Amino acid sequence: MSSKKTILNSIKANKSQNPIELPETNIPHMHYEDKNEKFATMLASVGGNAIWLEDGDINAFVKEHYKDVTVITSTIENLTCKTKEANLAQTPHELEDVELAIIEGEFGVAENGAVWVKNPKNKYRALYFLAKQLLIVVKKDAIVDTMHEAYERVRFDKDGYGLFISGPSKTADIEQSLVIGAHGPTAACVLFV
Repeated sequence: MSSKKTILNSIKANKSQNPIELPETNIPHMHYEDKNEKFATMLASVGGNAIWLEDGDINAFVKEHYKDVTVITSTIENLTCKTKEANLAQTPHELEDVELAIIEGEFGVAENGAVWVKNPKNKYRALYFLAKQLLIVVKKDAIVDTMHEAYERVRFDKDGYGLFISGPSKTADIEQSLVIGAHGPTAACVLFV
């Protein structure tokens, strides 16, 4: 018998027969007077930016703010500004030239400027990490105060992959200096429509 099987059999044999109920957690959480302002402040603190779009015209916004970008893809239907269909790629490697990925976020978290992204329309989750810049589109009224509230909304019963994104990639491993865009998108903008 392999070591792996021995360990797994030992775990099964020693599993508790009387499962312990999880405690109920009714902890009062933080509520922000202005969730939009808190979200924008927290996102800016990690290198991203938040914009509230009045007219909801994402195509016009991209044309105005991303003039020099030539390879644009999106998981949002009916966008005319995209120049590449990410889901037509045969492998994620074909997405290495994506300069701007426009993706949908389900909701934002004011506490830390994160956005929950769970997009079943996206064939390759690598898109979130290969694109040079991210534009995350979220509905204006979809901001919760804290991660506690966020976790209550997160579901994995369908389309099992999701993640929180907060700003562009960053690392502070080397000499404790923050480097933004070290190993992924160099810029991230959350666009509320």
